[in-house]
Amino acid sequence: MAQTKKKSEHYVNNKDFFAAMVEYKKSVNKAQKQKQDKPRVPDYIGGCFLKIANHLSYRPNFINYTFRDDMISDGIENCLQYLDNFNPEKTNNPFAYFTQIIYYAFIRRIQKEKKQTTIKQRMIQESNYDDMALQPGEDREFKNQFTEFLKKNMPTEEPVKKKTIKKKKKK
Repeated sequence: MAQTKKKSEHYVNNKDFFAAMVEYKKSVNKAQKQKQDKPRVPDYIGGCFLKIANHLSYRPNFINYTFRDDMISDGIENCLQYLDNFNPEKTNNPFAYFTQIIYYAFIRRIQKEKKQTTIKQRMIQESNYDDMALQPGEDREFKNQFTEFLKKNMPTEEPVKKKTIKKKKKK
């Protein structure tokens, strides 16, 4: 007997997701015409955002960050923020649309965290190591080992690019 490969089910069904987005868009438009508050986002759409963000966070370029939960939260927040920008007349692929939103939210979170890490490292470099490292009764040898460890393990900062001014030629 020939074995047939079972069709893998995706974690988000794009057709159902699109149908839910169209229904939500209709309810938003109806509420705007009647000058009411926007309706609550359905649980199905919120669940899709959560599934997309969770699965995207398992990609190799995002998996090893300690702030992965913050990345997921930022992604979901951005999806809810830009939910009204989805236009079913332009595209029928909400999965790709919201995956891109979450992807760029992850990138922004990584940049913010790297910036904070750089600030912390500068504070450590510029601070007085005696206050931070030495406790009453400890010797100077410990301080020297600690400073050497920090200097070896701190990534060097990227050099700031200087603008060059071109001189005009005299006629």
